[in-house]
Amino acid sequence: MKIPVKGVVISSTDSDGSHSHKLYITSWGGRPVHSHEFKGVTSFDVGHRHAYAGLTAPAPSGVQHTHRYHTVTSFDDGHSHVITGVTGPAIPVPGGGHIHHFEGVTTVNGAMPHTHYYRGNTGNEVAGD
Repeated sequence: MKIPVKGVVISSTDSDGSHSHKLYITSWGGRPVHSHEFKGVTSFDVGHRHAYAGLTAPAPSGVQHTHRYHTVTSFDDGHSHVITGVTGPAIPVPGGGHIHHFEGVTTVNGAMPHTHYYRGNTGNEVAGD
């Protein structure tokens, strides 16, 4: 089965000389897509916590869905952690739109190997165009 997908690819070269490409999907199966901003602070473990922020992967509008998310925490106490997962289903908000709940445990890292717990709700939807 083929699903028509539209979007744009943006390439960049960072100051460190690395080259990357980002794909921004604007429609999936003929439906517009959207993403959500998410941010928060991890639990306090081993004497510190980390901040994090990101943008979920796009998902089709107008149907029940979840979003994948992935980000790296702030660099604190000599290390960072990776946060990745899948949000819960859409939760309607007054005035229109929706949010998603997310929660999980970071990857293990640090001089004293450990994880942090995180949880929160995304912001309202951001159009993918």
